Amino acid sequence: MKVTVCAVGRLRKGPEQALVGDYLDRFNKAGRAIGFGQASIIEVEDKKNLGMEAEAVLLERAIPAGSVLVTLDERGDLVSSPEFAAKLSGWRDAARDVAFVIGGADGIAPGLRARADWSLSFGRMVWPHMLVRVMLAEQLYRAGQILAGTPYHRV
Repeated sequence: MKVTVCAVGRLRKGPEQALVGDYLDRFNKAGRAIGFGQASIIEVEDKKNLGMEAEAVLLERAIPAGSVLVTLDERGDLVSSPEFAAKLSGWRDAARDVAFVIGGADGIAPGLRARADWSLSFGRMVWPHMLVRVMLAEQLYRAGQILAGTPYHRV
């Protein structure tokens, strides 16, 4: 199972990029033993600043064919880390790749949001899209650790 994060905007060098890289490296190393493939990030950029619809076109091109489409959206489901791990486990067991989509500052275009197989929320608050990458990368790593039975996730 491959995990792809499709995100609007480019992370510049700094703490967010370092954290995303660290958590995805950890996920990639630990994930092999439990059947996860490599996690990667595809960044898209609306250089003409045309808005959500233009970003949606770029994001749709970035989503690997046949992947489960998961949008990160404040209107999505609120789940616990073990519930998130169970979702990943189910996709892995069904031999499905998954693409997580993170929109830009204005969110994800309604048409793309409607196509999602699942929508995930990190809370009712709106988070900066660059910080959402960090949170998602950590939760991917945490999910892998939950599934591997390590003590990383404490209840």
